[in-house]
Amino acid sequence: MLIVNVLGLLLIGLIAWWFWIYQPGEVSAGQGAIRVIVEDGTYQPSRIRLPAGQSATLQFLRKDASPCAEMVLFSDFDISEELPLDHYKTITLPAMNPGEYDFTCQMQMYRGKLIVE
Repeated sequence: MLIVNVLGLLLIGLIAWWFWIYQPGEVSAGQGAIRVIVEDGTYQPSRIRLPAGQSATLQFLRKDASPCAEMVLFSDFDISEELPLDHYKTITLPAMNPGEYDFTCQMQMYRGKLIVE
């Protein structure tokens, strides 16, 4: 009985870490498009720093066959794009004001953030 309780607590901790604490990486915009890989339930990188007042180009490569990975939503910009499996999808974002903008899948399980400075 003790083993079952300990395993249950470990599983709860793992789930909390995966969905709310884990952040796979961060990248800053240079010149050209930023590539984002959709794989294993995450966007890699999940945090992207961009300069304010400039448009940005993101290239999404979906490697995850999960139905949740089929779409990426930028709700602050009313952008919703379908991501084909194993092909790049280029998304151009408009010039943005400083702030933080989320991007997610349609069920909000895959999460990313644009940090505009």
